[in-house]
Amino acid sequence: MKFSFFEKIRRSQPSKEEKPSHWIKCPSCNALMYYKEVVNRNYVCPKCGYHFRISAEDRIKILCDEDSFIEHDASLQPVDPLKFVDKKSYKKRIDENYKKTKRYSSAISGTCKIDGIESEIVVFDFNFMGGSLGSVEGEKIVRAVNRAIEKRNPLIIVSASGGARMQESTFSLMQMSKTSAALARLDEEKLPFISVLTDPTMGGVSASFAMLGDIIMAEPGALIGFAGQRVIKQTIGADLPEGFQKSEFLLEHGLIDMIVNRNDMKKTISLLLKQFLPHKIGL
Repeated sequence: MKFSFFEKIRRSQPSKEEKPSHWIKCPSCNALMYYKEVVNRNYVCPKCGYHFRISAEDRIKILCDEDSFIEHDASLQPVDPLKFVDKKSYKKRIDENYKKTKRYSSAISGTCKIDGIESEIVVFDFNFMGGSLGSVEGEKIVRAVNRAIEKRNPLIIVSASGGARMQESTFSLMQMSKTSAALARLDEEKLPFISVLTDPTMGGVSASFAMLGDIIMAEPGALIGFAGQRVIKQTIGADLPEGFQKSEFLLEHGLIDMIVNRNDMKKTISLLLKQFLPHKIGL
């Protein structure tokens, strides 16, 4: 049975209902491991280092100091000005994803502390409509930027997205310029923005705020790009380099600054923040 590009992405990470109780097989090295061993390593394969996809909640637990995360703008909900219908209505898709994730948005935003440094953070969750960028997600990013400027805090955005949300059409595409303009104000205020790219970061997200960080870091093996490989190959009519949309290829060609293992991510971000904002730690 053949699956579409986005179906393959969805199937690579089991849902909460599908997660095994005892054993899990690594899709990279095919090693069979005790599931709790993988969980204890923050969903990184102990055999080959493969990074499983994780939820936004798990990401927040990994990056933020314990009990320091305060969520903002959780009540924001998408509207359906176009009354968009494909195989299902947009409203029905939102309702279905709310039942699955208990949220109305693919992004969670809030204030937290990272090794004691107060920061603004936005984390995307691929489990909600493929982490797509819509009006609510764009508004959450802009409000996070505003809080960062008001509090003189750094901003961290963790991307996991298939791109702009087609059901919102131009309203979704406008979020690319909206978020980019907000980040330009953050830059004018001399406040750092660290962009973390995870698997996958594609489409309108990779084409806008995800690539505007003062520091752009990615997890090992993350799929990062704009269009899918098949579309690019059909467009240019040429074979593509092996793994050209993986984080390792992007690092080699200067498109990102560093690749960081998930288990080292918090420590790395903390060190960078201390370099950017020494006054936050009393230096």
